[in-house]
Amino acid sequence: MIKKKIDDAAVLEQLSKLPEDSRYIYTLDDGKFRLTAMQCTAMVNQMRANFGLGFLETWVLGQAYVAGGLLAGEVKGNDRIVLTVQCGGPIKGFSVEAWACGAVRGYLQQVPIPLDKPMEGKDLNLLYGPGFLSITKIIEGSKEPFCGNVMMEYGDLAKDLALYYQQSEQTPSIFDLSLKFDKKGTLIGAGGLFVQVLPGCSEESLDKMEKLSAKLPYVGKKISEGEDMKFFVDEVFSDLKPQFLSKAAVGFSCPCTRGNFLAHLRSLPQDEKDGILKDDKFPVTVSCLNCGTDYEFSKEEIFGEDK
Repeated sequence: MIKKKIDDAAVLEQLSKLPEDSRYIYTLDDGKFRLTAMQCTAMVNQMRANFGLGFLETWVLGQAYVAGGLLAGEVKGNDRIVLTVQCGGPIKGFSVEAWACGAVRGYLQQVPIPLDKPMEGKDLNLLYGPGFLSITKIIEGSKEPFCGNVMMEYGDLAKDLALYYQQSEQTPSIFDLSLKFDKKGTLIGAGGLFVQVLPGCSEESLDKMEKLSAKLPYVGKKISEGEDMKFFVDEVFSDLKPQFLSKAAVGFSCPCTRGNFLAHLRSLPQDEKDGILKDDKFPVTVSCLNCGTDYEFSKEEIFGEDK
């Protein structure tokens, strides 16, 4: 992957003021809840730069990146999670892949997102329309991935993820996927929370968590002000006695390489190679769907010196 340069001075200045992108995992209330908290403003801004996204596209795909990074806190080692939405609205859907190590990549199906009229408010349900959300866990050493899906009911990624965990895993959960933009559309804060109810949690504890979650501060705004999510968790969830478990870096990353794409071009069926030669448009540019990296290849690289 090639990371494209972020050339917006305002973004660079803002990132210099923020703590590094990180994912923290805790238990709360003597093991009754598992909490994953993440700050990832640099990750989402790098994604925006690589794909050249506008405000709306950054908002939609940025939420998906936050969700992917949070979900990957459930797996270990080289395991990864794929979050996919297929829908009938203008965005068409997206696919985001996140590894346990903190690497996240993925793409929107429709860029730019077409709008018949300017959006009113922050409700994205019309952009999603009817659709399905699926989560696939790819566990190293397992013969088959685990995959579950639900029909989207809200057109709100956080609410539909909570619905997925309730229906597919019978686990009440809370998601907060938060992006803060300034008046110019610059992304100045990104992060989120994922709270899972663990076995043995009483109705009283669950009620206490639901009341607390209804009053959570605006996560993206807190991050944009330079607050580390570790401090945020210790402060906001103090009554639930947070117990820190682990920390991991998170970031926009893709394992694609120029060599892999070149090998793919050289292995194309002969009729496709003939079509490339006939078009005679060199260098050939191939783009990675998952990270927006462009790789260029000369005729000699693909076909050898004798062509």
